[in-house]
Amino acid sequence: MALPRARLLGLMRLGIALVILAAVAWAVARNWTAVSADLGKVSGWALVVALLLAVVGPILTMLGWRVLMTDLGSPMHVAPAGGIFFIGQLGKYLPGSVWSVLAQAEMGTKLHIPRRRSAVVGLISIGLGVLTGLLVGVAALPLLLGTSGSGHVGWLVLALPLLVVACWPRVLNRLIALGLRLLRREPLEHELSGRAVLTSVVLFVGAWLCFGVHVWVLATSIGGATGPASLALASVAGYALAASLGMLAVIAPAGVGIREALLVLMLGQAMPTSAATAVVLLSRFIITAGDVLVAGGGWLYARSHHLLSAHPGHGAPAAPDPVTHEEGRP
Repeated sequence: MALPRARLLGLMRLGIALVILAAVAWAVARNWTAVSADLGKVSGWALVVALLLAVVGPILTMLGWRVLMTDLGSPMHVAPAGGIFFIGQLGKYLPGSVWSVLAQAEMGTKLHIPRRRSAVVGLISIGLGVLTGLLVGVAALPLLLGTSGSGHVGWLVLALPLLVVACWPRVLNRLIALGLRLLRREPLEHELSGRAVLTSVVLFVGAWLCFGVHVWVLATSIGGATGPASLALASVAGYALAASLGMLAVIAPAGVGIREALLVLMLGQAMPTSAATAVVLLSRFIITAGDVLVAGGGWLYARSHHLLSAHPGHGAPAAPDPVTHEEGRP
């Protein structure tokens, strides 16, 4: 009996993700002696600072998501917004890019947020996340393509204006409308305001910078860089570019394997490959730990305030309607 198409695609994605993980594991194992020596060079303060930055990044992303949700008619307190966003985003560790959106949409119904609105905002957030990541990471494009230093200006001249225009509110609203038509979905109730778009873009850019600086902190602690400027470029812009391209690869959960391979390639031009590999391994662990911490914190805080209770009648006050509750407005 033939497998359903959806199940077959799911199995194919899982198989490809396992192949990617196996390739990364083999590359690490082949150079483990040098990599393990570099791992031992990382100081405790660098791990703490990197983890703090890995926690601030998702918080800024959540605030950007909340701005978009508010602009479309569902303002929320920070507590339930964090609970919905942080818990839902754990779905990104499953193959595919929609699990986090589906989880957020389902949890949002407990706060009277229409599933369609949550899904649209989730997809817009992913799209804006990729665009802003490319915006921050475009300076590292020559490192990825292996072009000479003189090619940096040319790539920036070509790519940077296009990314800036794509993030411009009027253009972005048209892109959103086109995407919804292609997906055969109803248009938004109204266009996103310029203020909401620009605010969320600034917050998303801030998140990318936090993630990039956490890589720089780890790389600086290990040492061996050819120059501080090249290391900063490869760490901050390189991480944003690698992670954004990883987000586009929906076959890999949370871009795992793809992000690591690309980041090692770019960091490897500013420091020894074994050191770059050690940085990337620590980065993946710290980013995952940060996701788990904010998800746990968001859940605990929201539950303690009875804002995400599915059955508020059990001795807890009913969760406020985020659309009408005045304190939920920014």
